[in-house]
Amino acid sequence: MALYKIEKSLKYIKEKPFRLEKEIQDITEHNLKTILGLEFVKSEFALNSFRIDTLAFDLEANAFVIIEYKRDKNFSVIDQGYAYLSLMLNNKADFILEFNESQNRTLKRTDVDWSQSRVLFVSPKFTNYQREAINFKDLPIELWEVKRFENETVSFEQIQKAGAQESIKTISKTDETIDKIAKEIKVYSESEHLERATEETKELYEKVKNALLNLGDLEVKPKKKYIAYVSGTNVVDVQVQKNALKLHINLKKGELEDSKKLTRDVSEIGHYGNGDYQLQFSNDEDIEYIMSLIKQSLKKNKK
Repeated sequence: MALYKIEKSLKYIKEKPFRLEKEIQDITEHNLKTILGLEFVKSEFALNSFRIDTLAFDLEANAFVIIEYKRDKNFSVIDQGYAYLSLMLNNKADFILEFNESQNRTLKRTDVDWSQSRVLFVSPKFTNYQREAINFKDLPIELWEVKRFENETVSFEQIQKAGAQESIKTISKTDETIDKIAKEIKVYSESEHLERATEETKELYEKVKNALLNLGDLEVKPKKKYIAYVSGTNVVDVQVQKNALKLHINLKKGELEDSKKLTRDVSEIGHYGNGDYQLQFSNDEDIEYIMSLIKQSLKKNKK
């Protein structure tokens, strides 16, 4: 990605390579919430013969996240990723103890959704082989490219899977570790959320999805309970029901202007999804108006 500074003419901004992995680690750890939306737990977490660069926690998913930093290109994302996940699942008590010792709240084993555990690799560059290696629809491993430039600018970009259709389970039969972890860790897809819906609801979801993506630079991230539309942080979360869609707009009580009163305040009741406003509908009559509500969340939450 080329960067230019606007002067009388465009001035090319050169990349300023990282000399050490530690530089990447420091920038990431000091800005973990901003970059990845995660809570920092521990740096250089040592367990058995492993040393995890950064241990983090995803409050939205109630799950641990392992982050590893790489400058060299000679490593297998599958082998290392599953080795870390195996370490976690076989030593759950140690991870919870580390969390409790570093945070101001007590975490119980039952509070953690171990099925949502994942590993992130952060590196200035990934090979084509590594990019292809993550092209499974249910792989709990993410690749993030980080670049630093001479104008003190840093970019973090997740490597997207190229239309992944195959399951990691297709190769798990030949790998005992992958097979064991695949039974406990679950990566969700849009299609799984849509399985419960009628054909009419599926069609409605596609209309809503297209309208949402037309609003701006939104990324679709299927979660366990809903499908999140994210721009920096969650903008709106969509729960697919059999005969309707339920939306959670990520704004605090009092922040949304809803002249038609289509939303309801859920700030005082338990609910899935982010934000204090919930909206349920089963037809496309108010899509344009609903998009105007979501635009308010996008404006506030967009990076």
